[in-house]
Amino acid sequence: MKRILISTAAAAMIMLSSCDFKPEAYFFTDKIQAEIGEEVFFYNGSHNATYYEWDFGDGTWSDAFEPIHSYNASGVFTVILSAFSKNGNVDRSYLDIEVLSPTMLEVEVLEYYDEYPVAGASVILYPTLQDWDNMTNPIVEGFTNAAGKVVFTNLQSKVYYVDVWQASHNNFTLRDEDVGFIMTDKLVKNQLNYFLAWVDYTGTKGASARDRKQLVPLKGRSVETTVKK
Repeated sequence: MKRILISTAAAAMIMLSSCDFKPEAYFFTDKIQAEIGEEVFFYNGSHNATYYEWDFGDGTWSDAFEPIHSYNASGVFTVILSAFSKNGNVDRSYLDIEVLSPTMLEVEVLEYYDEYPVAGASVILYPTLQDWDNMTNPIVEGFTNAAGKVVFTNLQSKVYYVDVWQASHNNFTLRDEDVGFIMTDKLVKNQLNYFLAWVDYTGTKGASARDRKQLVPLKGRSVETTVKK
């Protein structure tokens, strides 16, 4: 009788070891809405699987257990996790990720009276009016192209104060007339915002108009600058 019980138990163990439990795919993320270039962390909660394939919906994929991914275009992307068992059975889980454009600001620099574009102008964004006046805590600096334009990306949804200086142009006198000449509206999040920065022609005296100091290059900033063509 004892041998029969042992044989039955052994047979049951063999049957269990040969069974291929159906995989159950499941995952979640740290965010379902992200900006272009922002990392999204994927957490794998699947069961009874030994191999995984991630389709991020943008033409890229991964076989990592818990990948990290970022998108380089805006839109809604359907992420598919395929969970495979050791015998090739598969289950899939789906989740939509909405990717938004970063908050951007296009600054166009024009001379106030004749309205011509000013190329090669230094454009610096400051977080407060006091910082603008004291030239402290600059956020980012860019330079205008031939059309007098520069675009800043990855900004916050807030008001910025715009400092413009070029060898023969600046907005220092205009700031004294009306702070509105240097102050943006609160930027709309995840959109391209626009600011028209008027400047005065100063001949060769632009450098001394505000006792301008040489700025230390901004290192380690998270804001990117692009020149719009």
